[in-house]
Amino acid sequence: MTLLTNARIVLPDGVRAGWLRLDGHRIAEVGPEGSLPQASATDPHEESIDLAGRYVLPGFVDMHVHGGGGAAFSSGDVEQAVRAAAFHRAHGTTTIMASTVSTELDLLQRYLSDLAGLVEDGLLAGLHLEGPFISKARCGAHDPALLRAPDPALLRPLLAAGRGTVKMVTLAPELDFGIEATALLANSGVIAAVGHTDGGYGVTEEAFSTGARVATHLFNAMPGVHHREPGPVVAALEDESVIVELVNDGIHVHPAVIGMVFNAVGAHRVALITDAMAAAGQPDGMYRLGALEVEVAEGVARLSGGGSIAGSTLTMDVAFRRAVRELGLSIHEAAVSAALTPARALGLDHEIGSLAAGKFADLVVLDDELEVRGVMKRGEWVLALQG
Repeated sequence: MTLLTNARIVLPDGVRAGWLRLDGHRIAEVGPEGSLPQASATDPHEESIDLAGRYVLPGFVDMHVHGGGGAAFSSGDVEQAVRAAAFHRAHGTTTIMASTVSTELDLLQRYLSDLAGLVEDGLLAGLHLEGPFISKARCGAHDPALLRAPDPALLRPLLAAGRGTVKMVTLAPELDFGIEATALLANSGVIAAVGHTDGGYGVTEEAFSTGARVATHLFNAMPGVHHREPGPVVAALEDESVIVELVNDGIHVHPAVIGMVFNAVGAHRVALITDAMAAAGQPDGMYRLGALEVEVAEGVARLSGGGSIAGSTLTMDVAFRRAVRELGLSIHEAAVSAALTPARALGLDHEIGSLAAGKFADLVVLDDELEVRGVMKRGEWVLALQG
């Protein structure tokens, strides 16, 4: 047993002064200040840790991330994937969905098979296939020569290679087989996400009606809003079953627009993501994202030669701080978008995403400046408590 005392506990509906008791991998109790329990009768050696008034949040959940710390998930090197996961854990992300990028289908099958082992071992929460079933017109940092229509005959072998660990697939529903593939994914228990699409309002609405449940990095790599063609953005926002991803780095989407989305749909439908690539946490320079060369200058990743934005160098703790400081969200609202909403999108909110008895002891400790001071996953410190 471990008792965390003198904490500001960030719950979905507010911040409370109080304590948490941990029992192994899980949270046993959450209590208010003034009701501090006695040491457990069954464990007289219970460890008590005074958090000195720091914030305790649920561990961040990043459902869209390609790498970090100089390593990539889709490099074909499992050790790189392990390093990328460790980098993001140190920034508070205790649940990671590894995102791939478009590549040759035989290579992608091999990558998925290798990464599946890390999901089975519990290091990753699942795999996200971003490409190759996306629009050439909205390919962003994907090699257009590698893109394909989402033919179920191509999709099924990829799902099989992942051995049940592929949890989400981003596709453009306007492509041949797009709606059929959306139905296949939904019926297979895989999240169909609309993204990198040149489709309009109608086909996007049809995809959501067919079972798509996520909008991949809303606004990016899709048509904007027009008063005669609302486009995929409006279709996503008006469907209450859809969770929208947002990259809150001040580059991908203007803060005023992100604020507008929060005002429109609330934190319970916005999942903050990093879309980070290998350059996250690294100096400016040249990197690779899949088959393409990326130049990072002043922390902004673009295809070499000044091309499209190529992922980000963002971490979830920075996205969280920006949500509070730049967007004016309350700490508990920002925590919902950084943890509970993506956990719900992944179907994991019964285990993670908020601090409640019975859930896994995945948590982040932040100081008054919202800087990470400790990270715990399944009751074990993966970043030792500091200061």
